[in-house]
Amino acid sequence: MELEPGSGEERNRWQQTSLLSLVAPAQLCDGTAEKAVEATDGAATPSTPSHQPPPPARLLILDTETTGLDPLKHRCIEVGAVLFDVPQRAVLSQISFLLPCQTNEAETVNGIAAAVTRLSQPWPEALAYFQTLVAASDLILAHNAGFDRQWFGHGPLPAIEKPWLCSMEDLRWPPDRNLRANPSVRDLALAYGVPVWAAHRALTDCIYLAQVLERCDDLEGLLCAGLEPRQLYRARLPYEERHRARQAGFRWNDPVPKAWSRRLSAREAAAIGFPVSLEQLSA
Repeated sequence: MELEPGSGEERNRWQQTSLLSLVAPAQLCDGTAEKAVEATDGAATPSTPSHQPPPPARLLILDTETTGLDPLKHRCIEVGAVLFDVPQRAVLSQISFLLPCQTNEAETVNGIAAAVTRLSQPWPEALAYFQTLVAASDLILAHNAGFDRQWFGHGPLPAIEKPWLCSMEDLRWPPDRNLRANPSVRDLALAYGVPVWAAHRALTDCIYLAQVLERCDDLEGLLCAGLEPRQLYRARLPYEERHRARQAGFRWNDPVPKAWSRRLSAREAAAIGFPVSLEQLSA
């Protein structure tokens, strides 16, 4: 379940989530945290990486369905997960389970009736197995990871201490797939020839992502680039060139008020093709 761009919850996600704070330095594929240096024209100059440790070998592809957008007011009612081996491009295990709820305000979106979640099923045992899959993984991969991550540590869901990677925001899919900068799961699947038969159930979206990864020739390189430390940048473009920021995946007024902004690595900022500057969000 994805957030609507520009919502208050989405702005909070930008303020709270940072891959640099989640990934240990030894896990970064460039071996060091890059630092962006703002040049006189607003572009950024990346530092030179020192070494390249191997990419993560095991991914836990994860998705959630919820009764709303706010984990303080709503509940996660479904978890789907696929344990994926990167070197073999293979699914090792998968699980999906419902969590009981009294009402589901998002039933029209995810199609999960509250009464169905209360039917007898071994969800505590499923949750325990899910935790073993988390333990077996090196990295959590989710489409709109900032949204999914916020539900863990609330209610019956345990906090997840593993690093997270977002397949929508952090992975830069090959240009020949003709995807927009922040593609939906559906568009991503279709671009890789994966049939789309349903939407808005947790395990279904995980399976789509797993089948996309199976088809990635340079998955290791894609993950390493995705794990580069990222910071929030503002596009420095005149109004009449705002289309360039939009095409590059920058968002207007989200999370920076009245500005086009996007999280980029220093390398990406230097190669973006127009001036950008680092942006600091107020607390």
